[in-house]
Amino acid sequence: QVQLVESGGGLVQPGGSLRLSCAVSGSIVRINDMGWYRQDPGKERELVAAITRGGGTIYANFVKGRFTISRDNAKNTVYLQMNSLLPEDTGVYYCNAQILREWGLRSMDYWGKGTLVTVSS
Repeated sequence: QVQLVESGGGLVQPGGSLRLSCAVSGSIVRINDMGWYRQDPGKERELVAAITRGGGTIYANFVKGRFTISRDNAKNTVYLQMNSLLPEDTGVYYCNAQILREWGLRSMDYWGKGTLVTVSS
């Protein structure tokens, strides 16, 4: 069984910083792309940032220059460093990973349960 466990969310004042972590555990062969998504109440889940296994990154326009995604392949972990946080960054952040569980099969999407980030004074 594969599990993605996020941590690092919480309450922070505007202008502050948080670092999210997502650790993947279970029986896996390889993790391909990893990413962070955010979902606000009543809205669809949207991409915040993603990173390939080789370190290539993409960011949503609303976080460019403020957030940095990184990963440690040896630890099967992806991070999201969030700086200069704004009230509109508030939401539940979900970790996503494309995981290959057996050679010869296709990789599949897995999701964490989410971690709440609240930016408020």
